[in-house]
Amino acid sequence: MIKKFNNIYKGKKVLVTGHTGFKGSWLSIWLNELGAEVIGYSLDPYTQKDNFILCDLSKKMTDIRGDIRDKEKLGEVFIKYKPEIIFHLAAQPLVRLSYDIPLETYEVNVMGTINIMEEIRKSDSAKIGIFITTDKCYENQEQVWGYRENEPMGGYDPYSSSKGACEIAINSWRRSFFNPDVYEKHGKSIASVRAGNVIGGGDWAKDRIIPDCIRALEEKKVIDIRMPKAVRPWEHVLEPLSGYLLLGQRMLENPGKYCEGYNFGPTLDAIVPVWDVADMVKKFYGSGEMRDSSNLNAPHEAKLLLLDITKARFELDWKPTLTIENSIELTVEWYKRYTEENVYNLCLQQIEKFCNYGEK
Repeated sequence: MIKKFNNIYKGKKVLVTGHTGFKGSWLSIWLNELGAEVIGYSLDPYTQKDNFILCDLSKKMTDIRGDIRDKEKLGEVFIKYKPEIIFHLAAQPLVRLSYDIPLETYEVNVMGTINIMEEIRKSDSAKIGIFITTDKCYENQEQVWGYRENEPMGGYDPYSSSKGACEIAINSWRRSFFNPDVYEKHGKSIASVRAGNVIGGGDWAKDRIIPDCIRALEEKKVIDIRMPKAVRPWEHVLEPLSGYLLLGQRMLENPGKYCEGYNFGPTLDAIVPVWDVADMVKKFYGSGEMRDSSNLNAPHEAKLLLLDITKARFELDWKPTLTIENSIELTVEWYKRYTEENVYNLCLQQIEKFCNYGEK
């Protein structure tokens, strides 16, 4: 059975920015099954193989094309559709690409976030804003313990630092305009969420290990591993999404509370090197070869990054449910089945399977 979150989303108008993307499409599917009236605002999908296209989501929700830098169009969407809950996922999400387009990365990630907060501030209907940033928002010292929510923001590359800047802006707007201490004056709550390296079916982004593996396997090529020793907190996309939805539930049930930042990371067994992840993909796919393609002249990427999820466990009663093998098996299953099945139904089956893991 799919988790219902106390039916809190049923009949609610929910705006998802970035709904054509990897995480946004999965979130839109889940919200649709929860009975929400889902409004999506995003650029076009990157490829015809994206989840959004394969699931025919444009027929299951209000589908709007737009750039989050376009303040006028954003304002029109808030006025016309009157969303009550906003999940802001739209972003330039790639570290390596941010070296090529640093200005655009900042414009999209930072100013886009501020534009959304301003629309929430001006809107009578908007009550909850949940802003999806990243684990890379922290000033990463590559320490062997996980970062907690109260540690300094930072970031080496333009992508990571833009997300650190987003967190600083969110905290400023929270204190200046959405202060929970005077909730009765404004009636709005905002929070930010930070997840690890998210994997799952329907991701075709460049320079991400799972899509890179799948492309090589489908084309019967050797899998090139750029950073085989880099350690990341890997988690299936449904893990953090369940956390975002639970946080939204808590915020709706307790107005003015939970207006903070939260980490949503995996179990300790899922903090492994890139090489191990690719090896598990190969195992569950049933074929493939790998090679170390490390390049000492490549742009800087962190070699170690961990999250502490104690706060989400204690304050929200959230915890990850999948092992690293569960996550990769579920992911590879999607890629092995997507060409032969109704992909929307496949995604629903995987959401239900994930929820059943959580009941064990």
